[in-house]
Amino acid sequence: MIQKINEFLTTLDGYLGGHVWFVFLLLGTGIFFTVYLGFPQFRYFNHALRIIKGKFDKKSDVGDTSHFQALTTALSGTVGTGNIAGVALAIHLGGPAALFWMLATAFFGMTTKFVEVTISHKYRDVLPDGSISGGPMYYMKKRLNIKLKNNKIIQTGKWIGGFFAIATILSSFGTGSLPQINSISNSIFETFGLKHIITGFVLAVLLALVIIGGIKRIAKVTSRLVPGMAILYFIGAFFVIGTNYDNILPSFASIFQHAFTGQAAIGGFLGAGFAFVFNRGANRGLFSNEAGQGSAPIAHAAAKAHEPVSEGMVAILEPFIDTIVICTLTGLVLLSSGVWNEKIENQFQNTDMVFLEGTFDDKYESDRNKLYNHLFDKESLPLFTGTLEINNGKITDEITLINARSVAEDVIIYRNNKAYTGLLNIQNGKLIKNEDEEKKPWWSVFSGPGQDSEKIIIKGKSLMHSAPLTTVAFKRSFLGDWGQYIVSIGLLLFAFSTAISWSYYGDRAITYLIGAKYVIHYRLFYIIVFFFASFIDTTVIWSLSYITIVVMAIPNLVGILILHKDMKLSVKEYWIDFKKIFPDYKY
Repeated sequence: MIQKINEFLTTLDGYLGGHVWFVFLLLGTGIFFTVYLGFPQFRYFNHALRIIKGKFDKKSDVGDTSHFQALTTALSGTVGTGNIAGVALAIHLGGPAALFWMLATAFFGMTTKFVEVTISHKYRDVLPDGSISGGPMYYMKKRLNIKLKNNKIIQTGKWIGGFFAIATILSSFGTGSLPQINSISNSIFETFGLKHIITGFVLAVLLALVIIGGIKRIAKVTSRLVPGMAILYFIGAFFVIGTNYDNILPSFASIFQHAFTGQAAIGGFLGAGFAFVFNRGANRGLFSNEAGQGSAPIAHAAAKAHEPVSEGMVAILEPFIDTIVICTLTGLVLLSSGVWNEKIENQFQNTDMVFLEGTFDDKYESDRNKLYNHLFDKESLPLFTGTLEINNGKITDEITLINARSVAEDVIIYRNNKAYTGLLNIQNGKLIKNEDEEKKPWWSVFSGPGQDSEKIIIKGKSLMHSAPLTTVAFKRSFLGDWGQYIVSIGLLLFAFSTAISWSYYGDRAITYLIGAKYVIHYRLFYIIVFFFASFIDTTVIWSLSYITIVVMAIPNLVGILILHKDMKLSVKEYWIDFKKIFPDYKY
C-alpha cells in the first residue's frame, strides 16, 4: 500500500514540481522582479540589517512581533530538514551541480521573498482582539478580484485566497509536520537507538507546550532557538570542511563545472542530465528557503511596522541565510568529505530498492549507460518478477539490486538479526511480503521503521541520501563518530523549530477560512499527526512534501506577478517618506 501511494505521489509530482514549467515559473518570477525592481537583494541588503537592529522603529507600530522575531520565526520555518536532508537529497539526485541551481534559486528568491512579504504585510488584517492575521490569502482576497466594465466586481480573489489557505493547511503537514518529525526520529534512532515512538511522543508534548501559546510564545522560542542551532551546526560543518581542507577548492569547482551540461558519472553516482540537475536543484532550493511559496509572509505579517516595505526588506535576508550560507555549508561538507558518490554500508528501504533481471556492473561504461538510461526513463531494463533463493544471507540468482539510484554491493539479507536462508518474493522489481513472515498485529507499527526483527532486512553498500548521508559526512572529521551527534542535535533543533512555525502558518489559514475559534482544533490535530509521522516511511513523506509546496506556490507566484505595479509603487512611496525623515541617508 505504501509503495503504491509513493508511486502515485511521485507521478503527480512529475506533472507539478518535477516538471520544467514550474521551475520556469519559480525562477522566472524571481528574475523578473530582480530586474523590475533594480536588484533589491544588492541595493537593500545593508538597509535590511539596520532595520533588524530596530533603528527605524516607531512606538506606534502595529503588530505582534519585532522585526527580528518575525525573521527568526520565518527562518525557523525554512531552516529545517531542507538544509540537512534536502541538500543531501539534491546532490544525491543531481550531483554537485544541483547545488548551483539551489543557490541560483536562492539569489533570485531573495527578491521574490521581498515582494511576497511586502504585499502580504500591506494587506494584512487586524482581528477584533487586536492580533494580526496576514499572508498571501489576504492580498488575494482584497486585490485579485475581477472588475467588469459596469463596475461590477466578481469576488475571484476570495476563492483564490481560499484555495491558497487550503494548500497552506496541507503544506503545514506536508512541509512543517510530517517530514520534520520523521527525519528527527530516524536520526535519533540511528544515532542513539531510541525508538521512534518515544521520540515522537516527547517532541509532540513539547510542541503542544509551545504552539498552544500562539505567535507571541512561538516568536519568543524561535528567537532563541534559531541563533543557537545555527552556531552549533556551523561549528560542526567547519570541523568537517577544515579536516578535508584539500578538497575545498575542488568541491567549489564541482558545483559550477557541470551546472549547464549535466553531471557526469563519478564513483557510484551514475550521472544526471542537465534538465534533471536544473529541475532538482531549483526544486530543492524552494523546499529549503520557501521563496515564492507564500509561507514566510504569514510570519512577517505579524511584525510591528508602520509600513510594509521595511518588513519586505527584512525578508531579503532569509534565503541568504537559509540557502546561500547554511545550504552551502552542508554542500561543502558532503562534497569535501567525498561521501556523496561513495557506496556506504547501510540498511536499505524498500522504496529505494529495485531488483533488475541480469547482472550489471557500474564499473563498465556500457552497463553504466544502460543503468543511466533506465534511471531517467530513456530505456527501461527488465524488472525481476519471481522468487529469489537466499543462502546464508546472499542472493544466489543472477539479478542486480539497485538501491538509492546505485548498484548495491556486498548485499546481505537478514531475518531475526541473522543471515537469512530461504526465499524472497519479488514482483515488478519490488520486494513483497513473504508467506512465511509472521502476521503482526496492527499496533506493531508503533515499533517504528527498522525495529521489527521479524521483517526481512536488507543491508549492503550503496549510495545514501537525505539526513543519513549528511550524518555520515559529519563523521569525516577529527571528531569521528562524535560528528553524528551534531547532525542529530542540529536536525532535532532545525526540524522542531520548523514544525513550530508551520503550525502558526496553518492556524492563520484556518482563521482565514472558518474563523479564529477553530484554531485550537487545528493545533490539536497538528500535534497528533506530528506524533504519528514519527514512524511513517521516509520516502512517502518527502514525496508528499514536494506536492504540497507546489500547490501552495503556484497561486502565490501568479498573484504577486499580477500585482507587480502595486509593489513598485509601494517601494517608491517608502523611499519618498523615508527621505523626508532621513534626507542624507544612503542605503
